[in-house]
Amino acid sequence: MAETPYTVLSCCVSLDGFLDDATDRRLVLSDEADLDRVDAVRAGCDAILVGAGTIRADDPRLCVRSAERRAERVRRGLPDSPLKVTVTERGKLDPGARFFTAGSAARLVYAACASDVHESVGERATVVGLGPALSMRAVAEDLHTRGVRRLLVEGGARVLTQFLAEGVADELQLAVAPLLVGDPHAPRLLGPGGHVGDRARLAGVDQVGDVVVLRYAFTDRCVQRPEEG
Repeated sequence: MAETPYTVLSCCVSLDGFLDDATDRRLVLSDEADLDRVDAVRAGCDAILVGAGTIRADDPRLCVRSAERRAERVRRGLPDSPLKVTVTERGKLDPGARFFTAGSAARLVYAACASDVHESVGERATVVGLGPALSMRAVAEDLHTRGVRRLLVEGGARVLTQFLAEGVADELQLAVAPLLVGDPHAPRLLGPGGHVGDRARLAGVDQVGDVVVLRYAFTDRCVQRPEEG
C-alpha cells in the first residue's frame, strides 16, 4: 500500500455532538484560545484540507493567522502557510473564494473531473482529476508523493467521515465546546457511511479556555505526549 501523510482530523463539537446548527449562519463553537491552538497546529503541518462544501459555506482563508508563526515557517525555509487543499465532486468552486485569493500558499484541488474545475478556477490552483469515486486514501497518497508529510483535515462533516471510513486518519483532535445545539437536522461529526471499528486510544486531554480538547489515536503512528505518559 502506498504511503500517506500523518493525518490529523480537527473539529469542534457541541456538548451534544454537533458541528454546527441548521441555520444558514455559521455557529462558531471554538473560543479564541482554541482558535489559537488550531492555528499552532496549522503552522506545524504541510497541508490543510477542507471539502468544497466548507469553502462554499464558510469561505475560510486556511492561512496561519499568527504573524510570529508565519515568520517562523519562513525562517525554516517553508511557505508562510501550508498548502491549501480541497476536494470536489461537482466542480462548483468560486474563484473569488478566499481559498483562492487569501495568502500566498499554493492551492491544490482534487476533482472528479479536472476539466470542469479548470474552467471555473483557471490558473488559481493545480487541479488533479481522480475520477468519480474521489477516494480520500487516493488524495492522501497523492499528497504524500508531493512531499506532504503532515496533513490537517478541518472538515466538513462529509470529508471527516470519509477519512474515518477509509481508515486514513491517524489522529483526531476533538474540541468540545460548552454549548448545546439540540437540533436533529444539524450536522454531526460522523455522517452516513462513517467508520465503525476498533476503539480509538485516548492520547491526550487538555483544557483550552472553556473548551476541552480530546486527542484520539487511530494508528500506532499517533504517540502520547511525554507529559501525558
